Amino acid sequence: MAGKLEQLKSNLEAALGSRIVSLTQALGEITVVVNASDYVAVAQTLHDDASLDFAQLMDLCGVDYSAWGDGAWKGARFAATTHLLSIKHNWRVRLRVFAPDDGFPVVETLTDIWNNVSWYEREAFDLFGIMFSGHPDLRRILTDYGFIGHPFRKDFPISGHVEMRYDPEQKRVIYQAVTIEPREITPRVIREEQYGDLGRG
Repeated sequence: MAGKLEQLKSNLEAALGSRIVSLTQALGEITVVVNASDYVAVAQTLHDDASLDFAQLMDLCGVDYSAWGDGAWKGARFAATTHLLSIKHNWRVRLRVFAPDDGFPVVETLTDIWNNVSWYEREAFDLFGIMFSGHPDLRRILTDYGFIGHPFRKDFPISGHVEMRYDPEQKRVIYQAVTIEPREITPRVIREEQYGDLGRG
């Protein structure tokens, strides 16, 4: 296994060269980080280069690093992380790109390379607010159309901004401000006096 990872690492360095910001190997996996300006070109190389041949995109997910490492993280806040598989070579790689602007995170879409990434990018947009420029149909996929905010962001309030309910008088679903009163919940354990004394007496 180590030999295969070393070969993959060597092939990645040869094919991507100076476009690699960092390449790490940990727990039997390789992660490649690239700049947003090189993201699509690197993805195309990973797909097309015969020494890599990552024909299958397995997943793409968003990441919010704002609370990572107990808040000690100093880099860009939002990243898109892509998991790729080469069926021909039977190896995997993780490709990560950070959005340069934390206030309005944007990276380019990979739909022209792997068309199945469309739904994954929509999910990252919906849950993290990461925009994918050039995406043919970037809209929410898991939350409701009128949903406000992005629920997987670390600063998203736990109770949300609005709640939805059916109003029998209006005969439709309505949105209103959240009415949950914050409260401290203290777990209590109440046991019978003879708890644990089975077989005695």
